[in-house]
Amino acid sequence: MSPRLRRPLTAALILVLTGSVAVQAQDSRLVAELERLAEDSGGTVGVGALHLESGRGVWLNADERFPMASTYKVPIAVQLLHRVDEGEIRLDDMVELGPDDIHPGSGTISSLFDDPGVALSLLNLMELMLLISDNSATDLTLTAAGGSTAVNERMVALGVSGLSVDRPTSVLISDFVGVEAPSDGQIGIDEFRSRAAEVSASERADAREAFAEDPRDTSTPRAMVDLLEKVWRGEALAGESTALLKDVLLRVETGQGRIKGILPPGTRVGHKTGTIGGTTNDVGYMYLPGGAGHVVTVVFVKDSNRPVPDREAAIAQISRTLYDYFLFTSGS
Repeated sequence: MSPRLRRPLTAALILVLTGSVAVQAQDSRLVAELERLAEDSGGTVGVGALHLESGRGVWLNADERFPMASTYKVPIAVQLLHRVDEGEIRLDDMVELGPDDIHPGSGTISSLFDDPGVALSLLNLMELMLLISDNSATDLTLTAAGGSTAVNERMVALGVSGLSVDRPTSVLISDFVGVEAPSDGQIGIDEFRSRAAEVSASERADAREAFAEDPRDTSTPRAMVDLLEKVWRGEALAGESTALLKDVLLRVETGQGRIKGILPPGTRVGHKTGTIGGTTNDVGYMYLPGGAGHVVTVVFVKDSNRPVPDREAAIAQISRTLYDYFLFTSGS
């Protein structure tokens, strides 16, 4: 374990006072500690944490926009399941895969093309999208959800402001590397690679700079917390769909060093990660022990100049600080 991960979490462990004045002082110390830990990310950090049982929240850069990267797959899943709740589609509906459906950032689906005529259910696609962040599964799920417009309309209907899903992953990644792709995202992996090989280093650098300033596919920490809270409370989906989404998030395989990184062994975390360029994210739920409740946890990092492991270590330290804070103050 690196020295960074051994650092005492002093700000979180001091929080034992009660009363309104003391609570305000505690929160101030906590924010100061989050700001200190954020420096280790090498970028700008946004944090949103909400203790669901008490309604107490902690925020850092709460209303600043951050690229969601693959955390935008959470609102896509919400819209897909909403269509299921409305009877418009079924999770056992089958989707046949074609060669142009294989997009950058895909693993499991790519291997299926050893056998022609493969079809997957919408449930399979949604799980691949969330569990291993497969991008081909994401774009097929987004289509089944009704597209980005439908996702954003659902966010508006839920009262979630400050979050938008605007591009398929194939277009998002193409924009990031400077490749021209059709707006519907229908570009096969071979064509993408061919076009990417023609992009010069300077064009790629310009594309990344433009991507960092692009407001599309971004969210504020507050908006993502708001969405996750509504999912948890059953306000976004019907009961069966709510339970399904919570279960899938608990089984996510990516980002073990982020929110979960240095939490006590056995801590349950339902989450979704995202990474692209200088962005490294993790969003979800921490399950506190001993009946202390649950914490919606959102940590976004953008514009980082440090390696991904450094950003992940910062996210892990921040989430552990939040875990200790809410664990020791859950009854206040």
